[in-house]
Amino acid sequence: MHAELPFPPAAVPDPQAVRAFVDHALDRARELGCRLPAPGEGRTAELWRSLSGLGRTDLACARIIEPHLDAVAILRQAGRVDLVSDHDAWAVWAAEGPGEPLLATPTPPGSGSAPGQSSAPVLGGDGSGGTARTSSPGATDEPGTTWTLTGSKPWCSLADSVTRAVVTAHVTDEHGEPTGHRRAYVVATDHLGFRPAPVTQWTSHGLAEVVTVPVTFEQVPAEPLGVDEWYLTRPGFAWGGMGVAAIWLGGAQSVADLLWRQMRHPRRPVDAAAHTALGQLDLTLGAARAVLEEAAAAVDAGDAAGDRGAAWALRVRRTVADAAETVIRVVSRATGPGPLTGDPAHIRRVESLQVYIRQDHAERDTAALGRTLLELGEEDTPW
Repeated sequence: MHAELPFPPAAVPDPQAVRAFVDHALDRARELGCRLPAPGEGRTAELWRSLSGLGRTDLACARIIEPHLDAVAILRQAGRVDLVSDHDAWAVWAAEGPGEPLLATPTPPGSGSAPGQSSAPVLGGDGSGGTARTSSPGATDEPGTTWTLTGSKPWCSLADSVTRAVVTAHVTDEHGEPTGHRRAYVVATDHLGFRPAPVTQWTSHGLAEVVTVPVTFEQVPAEPLGVDEWYLTRPGFAWGGMGVAAIWLGGAQSVADLLWRQMRHPRRPVDAAAHTALGQLDLTLGAARAVLEEAAAAVDAGDAAGDRGAAWALRVRRTVADAAETVIRVVSRATGPGPLTGDPAHIRRVESLQVYIRQDHAERDTAALGRTLLELGEEDTPW
């Protein structure tokens, strides 16, 4: 896959090259979405090994592919495979931020359509016309209820590139009063009320190709997935978070590969410090890989749902994020300033990995893991 990239990782891409890179990755995402297994269906370890392989090949490309795969899995879990097509590229936007939240407002049947709703884009996978509708299994809305999203959503990756997205929003009643619940919705990005912020707001060097900006929604038609709180309480929420960690592992492996190559073909005698660094990388990455494999087995055995699933997700993500930071530190010390000043491909890998693992909440997630383990109420220790 590395050779298929539209420009070499060491290059400084221009906007046209970035667009080609993103289009290539989204094409790959659509292909893999039809081929890779979904988590929790008996082949989770295979899925996560594939995600690690993508991260090891190119972290930005993997970062583009993963949300599409996650969205397809979410639609499967919601019983809405009818929304999956071979031409749509999907994102998942569930982050929250300061300020006014994104609001989802229903319009009951017979009360008239909200402004802009009559021109709702197609949400089904069959290409037929129609307005957004409520049809997720278990949904409690009155038949014929339609929904619109209004407000702002932060951290929307590739908002100017994908065609569909799973978005979480705060639910209101028909009068716009918040109910205190959140829910997931499907939206199309070609509606006039869907307005991403300028791409110039994304100034990151790490994952530079994965433009991530806020999006303003104004009466954008939306189709609910499941009932209130389903998105956050389904077992797949934890599984998706562990799939992201599998990509972090691949990114950490790609950073560690530099030291391995240097020691296999050394320019000077390998000393004890270099041997120690290599041993540390093996221990660190081996432990991270092992916890992912164990978690995958727990997912497929039905032992990673509810609080157990939350504990597994926290354990996996903290272990892999710590491993990635250790790898960056060990490789930097062992190789000196040269790669970080004269190897654009290595610089790109390190900067992208540093940005990506910041989805982890560090010590806050470690504390959350401790609380979750105690809340499980089990007498035996988890180790």
